[in-house]
This record gives sequence, C-alpha cells and structure tokens, in this order.
Amino acid sequence: MQASNDYLVITAAGDDKVGLVEAFSAKITETGCNIEDSRMTVLGGQFAILMLVSGPWNALSKLESQLDGLGRQLGLTITHKRTRERERRQPTLPYHVEVVALDHPGIVHKLARFFAGHGINIEELSTDTYPAPHTGTRMFSVHMEVGVPASTHIPTLRADFFDYCDDLNLDATFEPSRS
Repeated sequence: MQASNDYLVITAAGDDKVGLVEAFSAKITETGCNIEDSRMTVLGGQFAILMLVSGPWNALSKLESQLDGLGRQLGLTITHKRTRERERRQPTLPYHVEVVALDHPGIVHKLARFFAGHGINIEELSTDTYPAPHTGTRMFSVHMEVGVPASTHIPTLRADFFDYCDDLNLDATFEPSRS
C-alpha cells in the first residue's frame, strides 16, 4: 500500500446476479480509486463483498458519496468506513491451518478459542460444508491463515494444536504459509 493514499473498507451484500462485480469495480475505477484487497463470494443466494480500497482523499470522498446510489442501483446493502494501513505490533510468522471434521456446531468457536488463548491472530478464515464421498455424510472444512508471534516455540504450539484437535476429533494440518 502506498503511504500517500487513504483507505476505505467497504462491505456489501445482496441478491446474487450476473454483473455485480463489473458494476461495483467500474464505480471504483471511475472515481479514481484502486482495489487493494478483496473477498467476494456467493453465500446461499446472496453475493457478499469485503474490500479495501485506496486512493487520494478526494477520490475516496467521491466514491463514498456515490455508494448509497450504487447500492440502490445494484440491490446491495453497502457500508463503508475509512481506515489506515495495518500496523503490526510484533513480528509474526504466517501459518496455514486446515481442519476437516464431521459437521457439528462450535468448530469455528473452539478453533478460535485455541488460537486466541495462545495469543495468535486469525488473519483470514473460510469455511465450507460438503457431502463426504461415498457416504454423503455432511463434512465441515476450515481454512485459516494465522499470524504466529515470532517468539512462539513452534514445535510446542504444533503439538498442543494437534492434541487439541485430536480431543475434538478434528483432522488438521498446521504448516508455514507459502504465500
């Protein structure tokens, strides 16, 4: 991210239809802003956007003034908030975590409790449910990127995490991120 830019976080959701990404990204480009980081997905019949946009303060102001109209035009509920470049208080090591289990309530909460209890920030998280091959049993998968404080003893953390997952009957991997 460039130091001369300001930043805006935008969230939007509404009925899924063809052309939403094109129309939304066109408005950002027309106002002189840039998409820095984004997640866009269809959840059920809803399309959802989470986006970090950058630009000079006046371009962001122009975009902000047009978001309500864009939302009405596209059938999206849009919220936005100014933000700043992320500051890291301590060095972290990026790790990728994958968990698969029979679907049941509380899996995300229990994983979040483990990482919070170890002072580890969850940077990104996505989940999915799917039928298991052959049996059709409902499965649940979790994909996470976490920031492990550099001072953490990784072998101990890995052992604690795998023991925790074994106690909960979760299959897991915990590896350094490759990105």
